[in-house]
Amino acid sequence: MVRRRLPAAVLTLGALAAALPAWALDYRTLVEAAPMYDAPSVKSKPLFVVMAGTPVELVVSLDGWSKVRDSRGDLAWIEKKHLAEKRNVIVRFDRVPVRAAADDKAGLVFEAERDVVLELVEAVPGGWVKVRHRDGQSGFLKVPQVWGL
Repeated sequence: MVRRRLPAAVLTLGALAAALPAWALDYRTLVEAAPMYDAPSVKSKPLFVVMAGTPVELVVSLDGWSKVRDSRGDLAWIEKKHLAEKRNVIVRFDRVPVRAAADDKAGLVFEAERDVVLELVEAVPGGWVKVRHRDGQSGFLKVPQVWGL
């Protein structure tokens, strides 16, 4: 009997994993500009500095350090104290329309350019997210137009 249940359990777990939204990955946002390192130590080589508000994907956490991936796919280490659970996203394309509603026909609120950081307000059914620009304007973007979900 145990052997018959195992394949069913594996199939069920597989189906559940496939049903998870694409943004079930773990993302963080930098609370301040911070250096990224090639190893989890301030004595290691600093690679570059990332600006405050930038979203990063959390890959590994280890003793006060996190290995993260940025929107270009680069991996580096950062001290955990520079990361917050607040969610931001970054625009992936040259110009994307930010709409007044989650609809392609909705009015244009503003256009966001590549690499602009936006605060994630909420996910909306139908493949849209509500975002807010740092100047206070808010609107809706299609999920594929941003990175950080």
